Amino acid sequence: MTPLHETIWVDVPFHDIDTMDVVWHGHYIKYLEIARCALLRKLDYDYPQMKASGFAWPVVECNLKYVRPARYGQRLAVTATLLEYENRLKLSYEIHDEQGARLTKAVTIQVAVCLKTGEMQFVSPACLLERGKALCDS
Repeated sequence: MTPLHETIWVDVPFHDIDTMDVVWHGHYIKYLEIARCALLRKLDYDYPQMKASGFAWPVVECNLKYVRPARYGQRLAVTATLLEYENRLKLSYEIHDEQGARLTKAVTIQVAVCLKTGEMQFVSPACLLERGKALCDS
């Protein structure tokens, strides 16, 4: 599988910093979400397409490793990489500053849930499998 990835840029806003003058830890999740949506748009399976296909994709696991703090005004590169799509969506992330220093790394896992029944799916729906094979396995 050729890893599909997408990088977005975030300029750290003032309202994201805490009293220690660094980005509050919870805001990193927001940055990951922005990168994840950009990657999902590459798959043509962003959240509106997920809903239209009859599935929700809740995050069931999120692991972050804070290496260095981000600060107000910093420009951050946030890269999301698709690691798995066959049975779940597993993405890895890296956040770097403009000089290339890694600030944060993370992994999220999402699973498909049928919107009609509320049941978790143990295999990704065909609509995602087709998109994944077309972009990642070619």
